[in-house]
Amino acid sequence: MNDLAVASLIFSFTYLLIISERVHKTAAALIGGVAMIAFRVLDQDEAFAAIDLNVIFLLVGMMIIANTLGKTGAFQWLAIRSAKAARGSPILVLILLAAIAAAASAFLDNVTTVVLLAPLSLFVAEVLQINPVPFLVSLVMSANIGGTATLIGDPPNILIGSAADLAFLDFVVHLAPIAGLVLLTYLTAAFILFRRQLRASPQAVARVMQLDESEAITDRPLLEKSLAVLALVVAGFLLHGPLDLEPATVALAGAAAIIIVGRQHPHDALREVEWTTIFFFIGLFVVVKGAEEAELLQHLGNGIIEASGGHEWAAAMLTLWPAGVMSSVVNQIPYSAAMIPVVEQVNAELGLGTSSSPLWWALAMGVGFGANLTPVGAAANVLVLNTAERAGYRISFLEFLKYGGLMTLASLVLATVYLWLRYLL
Repeated sequence: MNDLAVASLIFSFTYLLIISERVHKTAAALIGGVAMIAFRVLDQDEAFAAIDLNVIFLLVGMMIIANTLGKTGAFQWLAIRSAKAARGSPILVLILLAAIAAAASAFLDNVTTVVLLAPLSLFVAEVLQINPVPFLVSLVMSANIGGTATLIGDPPNILIGSAADLAFLDFVVHLAPIAGLVLLTYLTAAFILFRRQLRASPQAVARVMQLDESEAITDRPLLEKSLAVLALVVAGFLLHGPLDLEPATVALAGAAAIIIVGRQHPHDALREVEWTTIFFFIGLFVVVKGAEEAELLQHLGNGIIEASGGHEWAAAMLTLWPAGVMSSVVNQIPYSAAMIPVVEQVNAELGLGTSSSPLWWALAMGVGFGANLTPVGAAANVLVLNTAERAGYRISFLEFLKYGGLMTLASLVLATVYLWLRYLL
């Protein structure tokens, strides 16, 4: 049996395990990664090199910063303020938090946003005595949509921007309009879908309105130090290009700083890291690298070139829609990394400019909006579902797919119209 067949079997088996939920998704990903090595699809050096440390260290660094902020009561303060601003209406609180998540994701990145806001969503639901699942699902959807709008908002955008020599402003000009339209669509859909599910008792609403948010702050000196570090980290994200630093380096520097200024023991800081999420991605990167080395994903690129027949519109659609579906299966980060050379190849074949090609925006929209399809589509999804599980709320693969499928379909239809009107008409 050749490497392609072996890699296809391991890849399929791994994702069937994840979808079936017969074993924990982290265990499934690690089993698949080890199988790629054991069956010689990859050697150990190739497997370990496939682990994207920029993603891993970005997650670890931001988890440490977020967990330190959480100890100050900052999330409870923001939750109470949001709930009171919405007059205790659960659906209005959900929409407000979703809008905050989308805006924050554009400048913090979607991973950082969900790390910061997932505990807040759980707290709001607890105060209002309602099911937190709609809040957490909306957090993921909005963060992925908002993150699509900028260079630093979504990890795949950083990869695309580097490959195509695209600047921060390029992403804002080309992607912010469609991201805003998709967000408005989601907020409307969320109001319709969740309005009847989210009903708080008059007593719960009254309790919320009586809460004093100032009492939620438990450690003001640590809060001030943490916010100062977070502000520097955000500035580092915005300036990471001119500084020639990876976002992961900025996040780790912030984590180290917050441990020092907060006088925390490293053991305490590291204990709060979502290690199940970290090792899920470690296994997943190895699985996808095995599929890539066996040229499983390359067949998709060749198919795009052949099927497009030399037409720019067909190539854009064959980039957008497969990206929207496939990136939610193999995860948007490794899928983007695998598809960037394919898009470069298609651009060359069709005679399109390197940075002016609409195929880059088709890829960015596909992986950005497609991340909402499944629980493993993006790092943000995995983080939120693991946070929910730790809090005692399990969101199954099929339950997430029920909401994600509807939103992804609507997003990709809107993206199709946008591409046609703006670039191809």
